[in-house]
Amino acid sequence: MSFHSFGRRIDYLRLSVTDRCNERCLYCRPHQYAGWNGAADPLTDTELLRIVQVAASLGFRKFRLTGGEPLLRPGLVDLVHTLAATPGVECIGISTNGLKLPALAAPLRQAGARTVNVSLDALSPAVYRRITGGPLEPVLEGIRAALTAGFEFVKLNTVLMRGVNEDEIWPLIRFSSEQGVPLRLIELMPLTSRDVLTPANFLAIGEVIRWLRQREELVALPDARLGHGPAKYYRLVTSGAIVGFIGAMTNQHFCDTCNKMRLTADGRLRPCLGHHDEVSLRDALADTSSDEPLREVFRLALANKPWEHTFRDQYRPCRPMTAIGG
Repeated sequence: MSFHSFGRRIDYLRLSVTDRCNERCLYCRPHQYAGWNGAADPLTDTELLRIVQVAASLGFRKFRLTGGEPLLRPGLVDLVHTLAATPGVECIGISTNGLKLPALAAPLRQAGARTVNVSLDALSPAVYRRITGGPLEPVLEGIRAALTAGFEFVKLNTVLMRGVNEDEIWPLIRFSSEQGVPLRLIELMPLTSRDVLTPANFLAIGEVIRWLRQREELVALPDARLGHGPAKYYRLVTSGAIVGFIGAMTNQHFCDTCNKMRLTADGRLRPCLGHHDEVSLRDALADTSSDEPLREVFRLALANKPWEHTFRDQYRPCRPMTAIGG
């Protein structure tokens, strides 16, 4: 059995295991945010396992652990080991800022995590600290540790911000090529406030592609399978770099192949990042006599999954990205 929505097979669930983070990125976590102080306790390992078991029984095959910063969750390695061994689970991935990855890359890989995505918004330590509030060197060390650990895919994610990190794009491309990993350039989305989408802040992927084509030949890779997300990949002929572009704001067909839902750290299924609709799993989890209530919540969430996001329609976030899940 598998879920379908508008002809799209939904088989990918992103699990936020905490809304806490050890960075404060400009596009993710507002300066004043401390929502976890009054939030429900995060889901337990037992609850997360039960959710994944039910999701897998319904056709979900790919799972990604996100945050906040997932590597802050105590016992994460044991949780990965348990989830990876669940029947029906084909892939466990991790999305991280990389700060704790130097020590955890090898244990996570040994536990069964197959892929890791690392946020890397700049290679200049000063620009990186401006964006994230944190140090750059542990992140670079974490990327090296992930490569040594032998993950099937290591990918780098960069959120584009005009006036902040556009001068970092070419150094990041060179770095990704040297490391032999794909770099994904992501358009800014209104996940903290609508104010980020001003001409002074927003940098479209189309503009970046035009700029890159002035420096190198780009070859489209329409059949590239470098993960389960929406990136469109190109190879830069001279450097050999593989660059993916994620344009939620400017790509009118961005949602055509969407295959995912999100589980927030406080136990809500969110069918679409760009819609406020969420369905709580808490009551269904409290019923330990049967998994059918959980299945019903999944079905309800899928029934509410829209054809496309509303980021272009004056969308205003009701809570920031760190509270929703990456």
